[in-house]
Amino acid sequence: MTLRPLKWLLPVALALLLTACASAGGKLQTRGDVTTFDMTMTTSLDWARIKSRRNELWTIDGVALNRLIIFSKIKPGEHVFQMVRERKSRPDGPWYRAGMRLDEQQKLVADGFADQQWVGIQTSNLRPHTFGTVEGIRFDVEMTNPDGLIYKGTAAVAERNNLLNVLVWIAPKEYYHGRDVAAVETMLDGMRFK
Repeated sequence: MTLRPLKWLLPVALALLLTACASAGGKLQTRGDVTTFDMTMTTSLDWARIKSRRNELWTIDGVALNRLIIFSKIKPGEHVFQMVRERKSRPDGPWYRAGMRLDEQQKLVADGFADQQWVGIQTSNLRPHTFGTVEGIRFDVEMTNPDGLIYKGTAAVAERNNLLNVLVWIAPKEYYHGRDVAAVETMLDGMRFK
């Protein structure tokens, strides 16, 4: 097999990402103050931002190289990543429940990734964090994607009005995580609710 047919793959992938960002559902987010759903943050990075009704996907270099996933107002009985509602046939899924302890919220996010076929999921550095006037948590994560690439990241989770907000940033452990982790940590630490 020759590598020649793969030469077109990168330009096509970049064109698709830029098209998605320029579409009605996406845009380029430049550094500075930003509002997403009922949250405000300040970013020192430029992002491609794709929004749907209750979640957003942000990336700097493409989703395989880094991504910030934002889930807003997860309802009780809903999958932590807003995929499906709880089913009687699967009572042990990563379903959000109002009033979960902080360590349960951390485990819920880890279980959500396991549900998506990520493996070797390790969370660490669980710490309470106040997002303006809303109590929540921050923690770090390391895991391997289904293709075997190791990712590291950081999460911010806050329960407000019996709804959960989850922000998780991940990037490959090699290079991309180290390059942007400080800027992302600062952004998530400074997140506030309107």
